[in-house]
Amino acid sequence: MSKFVGEWTNQFKGYNKNVRLFLVGSTFAHVGMGIFMIIYNYYIRELGFDDQMNGSVIAMQSIATALLLLPAGILSDRIGRKKLILFGAIFAATSLFLRAVLSLDILLLGTAFMTGMFMAFIQVSSIPLLAENSTEKQRVHLFSFNFAIIMVANVIGNILGGTLSDFFQYIIGMSALWSVRITLLVGAVFFFLALIPIIKIREDRKLSNKKVQDKSFKALFKTHRNGFKIIFLFAGAQILIGFGSGLVIPYLNLYFVDRFDISHSLVGLILSAGQAMTAVALLIGPAVVNKVGEIRAVVFLQLASIPFLLLTAYTQNLYWAVFGFLFRQALMNAGNPIQMSLMMRMVDDSIKGFANSVGQAVFMLGWAVMGPVSTTIVMVYGSYTGYVIVFSITAVLYLLGTIYLYVVFKNRIPKINESNRQETAV
Repeated sequence: MSKFVGEWTNQFKGYNKNVRLFLVGSTFAHVGMGIFMIIYNYYIRELGFDDQMNGSVIAMQSIATALLLLPAGILSDRIGRKKLILFGAIFAATSLFLRAVLSLDILLLGTAFMTGMFMAFIQVSSIPLLAENSTEKQRVHLFSFNFAIIMVANVIGNILGGTLSDFFQYIIGMSALWSVRITLLVGAVFFFLALIPIIKIREDRKLSNKKVQDKSFKALFKTHRNGFKIIFLFAGAQILIGFGSGLVIPYLNLYFVDRFDISHSLVGLILSAGQAMTAVALLIGPAVVNKVGEIRAVVFLQLASIPFLLLTAYTQNLYWAVFGFLFRQALMNAGNPIQMSLMMRMVDDSIKGFANSVGQAVFMLGWAVMGPVSTTIVMVYGSYTGYVIVFSITAVLYLLGTIYLYVVFKNRIPKINESNRQETAV
């Protein structure tokens, strides 16, 4: 245990100031998003809309992110990571504030689109910023640490969202609508706080002048043909996982409320426990990579999550549902930073933003397409059979995506795996 803690302590001490500032800003932003994730579905219900409106809002945000990720990735490679992150954070925070105070359906959809659009700027630039401010030896640990911090921040946000809304309603005596609305405004404030450390980041572009001047898409494709091939192969796995995720993940809070009739606070605690479990799994991920290599580690973690997903789908016992949810959440998400690190290693700096944007765009496309499908299935078949159907479809898509990833990449990266083990063993 002391060796494990010492390894992570040494890793953190080795990160430069830009990385530390980004991690602080990311913490504030994801506390705010954690509050929104746990509460916003309830807000739409309190405004008097049905769950199809929830599906439409999720779809609108996901469509915006999917549409903007590719141009945002190209823009990030051109103008720099910090500028795009800062611009996106300012307007994403503003959109969260507007979503907390507006109530007309057209405005709910419009501000959801706004959130998705500007979150794309942040999402597409974050991993390249970390990659460009770290060494190859640091990246698996850094990406895992970054994802773990996101999970911990979401834990805090989930707990705050659930407990604050119940506090304002049952202790202060606010109406259900206003208790949720004030809680959402607290989430927006946290996102605005993220701007302070982001502003302090100093970006030193690593691209040479020649690359900056010759960055037409055609020229980049010609120069980095193999890199683009790797990007689109990864995208094939991401779109399958994204379609499966879009059926289930945005509606986990509704699943627990609909099937087990529990309070917002308890839902917040359950979802936050899932994030905490994921944070632990993320920190263990690099050790798995050292043993079996990147691809095998991802495949093992994702396949191991599927039985727990099915347990959550079929059980009518709250304790078993929570147990299945916790382990599915941790195992399925633990492979994400490993994939990101691998892809960042396999492509040139000049297309890192584009690489990150493609994977996230196809993933968000799955959320955009499957959101309304999920809510419709649950409305038609009810809170038990409906969720059984959508969780089972997700399990099949996760299985297909994982098999695809293994078949496509098992023989493509032996040298990279070997070099990574040599580096991390030092």
